[in-house]
Amino acid sequence: MVPIEIKPITDAAGCTAVEQLQIDAWQMDDNLEVVPGHLLLTFHKNGGVLLGAYAGERLVGFVAGFVGLMGSGRFKHASHMMGIHPDFQGQGIGTRLKLAQRQAVQQQGLDLITWTYDPLETANARLNIHKLGAVCRTYIPNLYGEIVGINAGLPSDRFQVEWYINSAHVERRLAGMDEGETAVPEHLILNVVDGNGRPPETTKSPSEYRHYVQIPANIRTIKAQDMPLARAWRQHTRQLFTDLFAQNYTVTDFALNQGQAFYQLEHNFF
Repeated sequence: MVPIEIKPITDAAGCTAVEQLQIDAWQMDDNLEVVPGHLLLTFHKNGGVLLGAYAGERLVGFVAGFVGLMGSGRFKHASHMMGIHPDFQGQGIGTRLKLAQRQAVQQQGLDLITWTYDPLETANARLNIHKLGAVCRTYIPNLYGEIVGINAGLPSDRFQVEWYINSAHVERRLAGMDEGETAVPEHLILNVVDGNGRPPETTKSPSEYRHYVQIPANIRTIKAQDMPLARAWRQHTRQLFTDLFAQNYTVTDFALNQGQAFYQLEHNFF
């Protein structure tokens, strides 16, 4: 395995490399959705964080974000995107980039990083929620409208996660203190899925401090084989998460258990 070095991207040439990596990572047919290099360079020069993962001289991963302002007036870091070249995925590069981002943001005196991701993408859920300790209480339907590449075909619904980088919850996750397989009691699952793999027509009403929501273990396979089924899962989980967040439930963990995928939600977490 080629050694990977994480370091800041500080010049136009590095930002141009990020343009191409966006196309490679998300399998875009054109560059209409690419964040241009001049904007990335502006991030870097104005309080943003732009980090690259390098295999020798080759850029194989990046994370980019900027200082944001919440409605309450609180400053945060808005992490806009992270991408890994397909040839280098599954090697822990995303984790290393996020930890380097956390360190850079801590040095700026900020304690909150937010970003969005597709809640049906289990690899992202495991990294963001389980390994890093981000939490979610915000669901945004069709955030980007229709998009291309690997994300094409479904409404671009997104979780907006909050990563409280100095919290005890995050410290526990980063220390690996919650690495054991999570037991998922069936009576706490709100949307028990039968053997046909379809989302249930009815769901349970939440009544406990902790509940679980099941999602497909591999939405990309479903999209490739049965797009109507993928859309049914999008609509089902959109309604379920929207309702749960309105009732003050927060996504606090993600578990892969015996080939099935579950989000854990806790009531009044904040």
